[in-house]
This record gives sequence, structure tokens and C-alpha cells, in this order.
Amino acid sequence: MTLLLALSAAGAPVIAAPPATPAAAPSASPQAAATAPTVALKPGEYLWMPELAPEGPVVIVISLPEQLAYVYRNGIRIGVSTVSTGKAGYETPTGVFTILQKQREHFSNLYDNAPMPFMQRLTWDGVAMHAGRIPGYPASHGCVRLPYAFSEKLFGATTRGMTVVIASERSHAPEVSAPGWFAPVDPATGAPKTPGPVVDDAETWWLPERAPDGPLTVVLSTRDRRVSVLRNGVEIGRARVEVGDEPLRGTHAYVLLEGMGEGFSDVVRDRPALRWLTIAVPTRTSRTPSEGDLHQALVSGQIHVDDLFAHRIYDALRPGATVIVTDEPLRRAAPEGMTVIRADEDNATAVTPAPEPLPQTAPPQDRNRE
Repeated sequence: MTLLLALSAAGAPVIAAPPATPAAAPSASPQAAATAPTVALKPGEYLWMPELAPEGPVVIVISLPEQLAYVYRNGIRIGVSTVSTGKAGYETPTGVFTILQKQREHFSNLYDNAPMPFMQRLTWDGVAMHAGRIPGYPASHGCVRLPYAFSEKLFGATTRGMTVVIASERSHAPEVSAPGWFAPVDPATGAPKTPGPVVDDAETWWLPERAPDGPLTVVLSTRDRRVSVLRNGVEIGRARVEVGDEPLRGTHAYVLLEGMGEGFSDVVRDRPALRWLTIAVPTRTSRTPSEGDLHQALVSGQIHVDDLFAHRIYDALRPGATVIVTDEPLRRAAPEGMTVIRADEDNATAVTPAPEPLPQTAPPQDRNRE
């Protein structure tokens, strides 16, 4: 895998801090307390890293026990935000919804004309995502409140008809209610993603026909000792990775530029070097990971990818493809099943996952809970 030469710094992802110390949260249920958040953010904070996957299908997963919203594009996490969902008596419904309507400026006609900036409607009886106060616990009348700046960024990344999954520890498997780096659901239907072939420690697989076209993202986890290749949000290949005694720390990300670098690749040695742009991502240390760290890890053999698999990745790369190397785990086992609720049925009936995107129906009532 060619990851070197001609790299330069890109802009850092946004982290928005809360304006004040949050109020004490109500006591969490034992089930919720047992679900450890996968991303540690304070109320009102968010991460936004759209450069990790510039193109591809988008899906949002809202975790009620974590009070976090996860945004995935091309199957990769590009954003995480704290949220505030429905309080007791006004619980936010769980299930799979589609974005029915979008309005930059919107006001509630149920609660004193309350402002709902960057409103994205999920049901016609008033459940929506929008900017609002994030105290650190469920406090809305059923809507999903988002930090103002994050809601604006999310508004620009979504489209009508896009899938939003709202999950709790009771309604969904842990892989959905506490997701990781990879999208746990299909972006078109919200149903659990079909897992790739099962492989053991010595095997690799490569099935590009699963997604013949679309944007490519390569993710390598030194924790899992695995590299996965996704195209158009579908995993098309996977291989085990050899990791030395001092694996690369933090998360490193790159986007492939046009043209060739100088000389030959230090990894795929019979191919020309490629040109990559470094993407700045948050780290758990004060030192920002650099291209030199990854280059040294690859050249020294601290990270080694099977030669044949590396050639397959090389041949599939196109300008705009992204590569992520992280010491975080990628994902847990795929869930066996989940409840899917049609947004246009107003949460009245649980149905099996639809093979086609859900139709948009005329609103029977235009109300807003918040």
C-alpha cells in the first residue's frame, strides 16, 4: 500500500466547545450505563471530518443511550456530535426514518413558536433534527437537538430522503446503538449491513464486484490488525496486517492527489510513488501525527500489508481516494436484526427493512414537538 511522498498539512477538524458547565443529568438506566461511549465529548462539542470521505452515500445513526449522533459517508465515520433527545414523557421514537423536509429557518407551532434552526423533519407529527440547547441529557419534547454549528454543517451534507436511524439499547443491537468507525447499517434502508466473508487470521478476500464503481476508502486498524477497503460504502476487500512491537499511535488520514510522486513506492516496489495530502484529525496526544510517522512504520516493517493485497489496493486507487490508519478498533460484530419503522407511517407500525428508499408522502399534519 503506497502511503508516502508529497504530503502537506490540511485544515484541522472542527471541535466546538460548550458555552457553560452542563447541569446534572438524570440517573441513567443500568443498560445505558453499561454501554460505554465510543467517542468522549462534552455537552455541546462535536467532531466534523468530512475530508475522511469526500464522496459516497450518507447515513446518520443517533444513539439515545450515548446521546451522540454519528454521521457516516462512504461507510466511514466523518462526524460525531453530542445531542439532546426527548425527555421522560416525550421520548424520541426509535427506528429507521427518512428526512422528509429541510428548512434553514423554522419555528414550532406547538411550543410558543420556538425557533428550530436547520430543521430536518423525520416524522410529520413533529420529530426533527435541529439546532438547540445541549445540556448533557435528554431534555427535548421528542426532537433531536444538535449544537448550532454542527446542525449547519450537517444540513449541508444531507438530502431529502436520506436515512436516519435512531437507536436505543432496547430497540437495537449494541453495534447500532453504540457504533464505531464503520457504518453499522445500510444507508438506503437502515437495515444491518450484510457482512463480508468470514476469514481467519491467515486469509484475505477481494470482491470488487460487490461495488464496481464509486469512491474508495481504505481503513487500517493497528488494534484489529486488519485493513478494510470500502467502495461506495460497501466493503470490497479485507486482509490481516502484520503489526510490530511499536505500532503507529493515533489516527492518520490521507487523500490521493493527481499525478505521481518521485521514484517508486516503498511498499508496492514495482509501481510509481503516489502523491498524498495529509488530513489533520484529532489525536489523544499533544503531538499531531505526521506523514513521516506512517512512512517510517511502513518502511521499517512495523506495519506490513500482504504484497498481493497491496497491489490490489494500488490498482483500485483513484484521485480523491482516502486512506485512514488508526489505533482504534473498527467495529463489532454485525447485529442480527433491528426494528425498522417507516417515517411516513408516523411510527405506527413496525415493518421489515424495505429494499427500496421509503416514499415521501404528503404531510397529514404539519406539527413540531419542540
